[in-house]
This record gives sequence, structure tokens and C-alpha cells, in this order.
Amino acid sequence: MHAVRGLRVLLRLRDFRSLLAARLFSQGADGVFQAALATFVIFSPEKQASPEAIASAMAILLLPYSLLGPFTGVLLDRWRRRQVLLYGNLLRSLLAVATAVLIAAHVPDWLFYVSALFVTAVNRFVLAGLSAALPRVVDGGQQLVMANSLAPTAGTLAMTAGGGLAFAIRLAGADVDAFVLLLAALLYLCSALTALRMPPQLLGPDPSVLQPGLRDALLSTVRGLADGLRHLAARPVPSRALTVMTVVRFCYGALTVMVLMLCRYAWATTESAGLALLGITVAVSGAGFFAAAVLTPWAVGRLTPFGWMACCAAAGAVLAPALGLFFHPVPMLVAAFALGLGTQGTKISTDTVVQSSVDDAFRGRVFALYDVLFNVAFVGAAAVAALMLPPDGRSAVLIIVVAALYAVVAAALVRCGRR
Repeated sequence: MHAVRGLRVLLRLRDFRSLLAARLFSQGADGVFQAALATFVIFSPEKQASPEAIASAMAILLLPYSLLGPFTGVLLDRWRRRQVLLYGNLLRSLLAVATAVLIAAHVPDWLFYVSALFVTAVNRFVLAGLSAALPRVVDGGQQLVMANSLAPTAGTLAMTAGGGLAFAIRLAGADVDAFVLLLAALLYLCSALTALRMPPQLLGPDPSVLQPGLRDALLSTVRGLADGLRHLAARPVPSRALTVMTVVRFCYGALTVMVLMLCRYAWATTESAGLALLGITVAVSGAGFFAAAVLTPWAVGRLTPFGWMACCAAAGAVLAPALGLFFHPVPMLVAAFALGLGTQGTKISTDTVVQSSVDDAFRGRVFALYDVLFNVAFVGAAAVAALMLPPDGRSAVLIIVVAALYAVVAAALVRCGRR
């Protein structure tokens, strides 16, 4: 009842509703755009999708988040955040239209990738601006806690709904990728127009607070990341956790590319059937992520974070070959659930270790490095998988290599635990 009452109070705040609506339109458009990018690269009838193309798409979707992340705050503390939401979404709307035109014109792939890269790069500024602006539209204390719980969750649901809508439209017709991107452009435009409901100065930053020069601020960010890296290197416990998470994320990324190729070529005779299988696989893996959120607190309380991470890695070492070497959809769906659970369980445990073993003064910088490792590991896995996978995605060698990495992680954690 307390949560419901707090939610009602928040929704009475006009500026909070405007900011929340801008987030929902923006992240809904992200879901549409990313699903359109994935289906165009993998499931377009005129394209023969390859692991290399999938790796390129993943790099476009993930690397801007990591490489730009540490520097977005520097600029967001100098620009009016309302204007970032307005012009950022207007720019993404125009870029999404340009990307649709490029698809319709059948231009070389590299032009399409450049346009998509700019869309996802701008996204980092918009998401950071939405989060930084939240304290300006609610009171502090419990209202802010409630707002921090509601807004990101609602945004994630909007992104999922946008991706589902894009998949559904794509299943209805083979040549609708450009149309789906135009839908994303419309949603970005709605987000920009929603931002206009708020005064330009409402979301900050306060012009009375002097900021350092841009060059000094950027150099300070670089020095801060270097300090965070040195702080991390001197502490074996969080360093070990981040190493484990990087390897587990690498394994999950390599298997993800393999499943994408299997859905495209080995498990279905048509693009629409392959797309439907991919949607089911993603949903099952997401269920594993949800199960990890429920199970991990209980498991960590009984096994310690590293003990639970060792169990997750050991399960991956056993289940990846036991279920994956059949190269059949049903066993692979079981593996998708189990490995989704293990990957997310490892991430939750890593978050706990880093939060509890890194000094508060360095925690933000360490998490910025964590974000880079998390996404770069996934993109690196896609690149390695691109070198190893055959055209149909069936690679026993890749599964065995992934199982070996899981086993090495599990053995190393057990050995450290005995020490």
C-alpha cells in the first residue's frame, strides 16, 4: 500500500509525468530501432547474414555505451538537460529516417552501419540526461527512491515492448525494415516534443555552479579512470570478481552469436520462422535472468558471492556441451534459460562484491570501468565467434572452448575459496 501511495503522489507531479513520458517514448524507440537493426542484419531475405555481420551489429549497439559513458557526465554538467533531451531525440529521429532511406536505397552496408552508430551513440547522452534530471522533478528522500525504482523499470518495459512491436511488424512482411525504422523515428520525435512541455532551465544544471573548463573536465575524467584502475589493481577481491564476470560475459556472448546463426539457418526454413524462434530464445533467456534475480540473494547468503559464482560457472561447464552439442532447439532453449540464470547470477554477485569491497570515493570510477569490460567482452566474444563459426552456426569447437572457459573459472574460484 505504501508503494502504491507513493506512486500516486509521483504521478500527480506534472514535470515528473513529462520526464517519464519522454523516457517511455525514447526507450520504446530504442527497442524498435535495435530490433530493426538486428532483423535487417540477420533476417533480411536479400542478405546472407554472417557471424561477421552480427559482430558488427553488436559493436554498433554496445560500444558507444561503454566508450562514451565516462565522458557523458562531463558534458551533461555543462549543457541544459532539457535541451539534451530535445535536440538529442530530434537528432535521433532524423538519423533514424536517414537509416530507413539507406535501407530502402540498398546502399553499401558500411553507410547503414555509420548511420546506426550515430543513433546509438546519441542514446548514451539521452539516457544519462534522463537519470541526471530525475532529482529536479521530485522531492528528495522517499520520493526520489520511488522515482528511481519506477522510471528505469518503466523504461525497460517500454524498450521491451518496442522490440516486441518491431518483431511483430517484421513477421507480418519481409520488406518492412525501413518502415520499422520510420516508426522508431516517430517515437523519437514524440519524445522530443514531450520534452518541450518542460521549461528549458527546469532540469538543470544550475548555471550558478561554476564548472571547470571542458578540456580540464575531460582530462580530469581520464585521470579519474586511471586512478580507479590503480585502486582496483591493488584490491584482489573486486579484481577477481570483475575478471570472472568478463569471462562469463564472453562465454554468453559467443553462445548468443551461435544461437542467432542457428535460428537463421539451421532451425528454420524461412526467415519468419527463424525470427519467431529467436524471439522465443530471447524470452527464455530473459526468464533465466529473472530467475537469477529471485534465486541469487538466497544462494549468496548460503554460498557467499564467489561460491555462487563458482556454481554458476560449473553449471555452464556441464550444461553448455551436454545440451548444446545436440544443436537442437529444445535442448538449446533449456541451455538458454540455465546460462541466462548463471550469467545474471554472476553479474549480481559481482555487483555485490564491487560495491562492498571498493572504497566509496572510487566506486563510480570502478563501475565505469566495469561497464566498459561488460560490453567489450560481449563484442569481443562476437568477434571471436565470427572467426570460428561455420555459415550454419553449428560449431562443436566453439561449445567446447566455452565449456573449458567456464570450467577454468569454476576451478579458479574453488581454489581461491580453499585458500
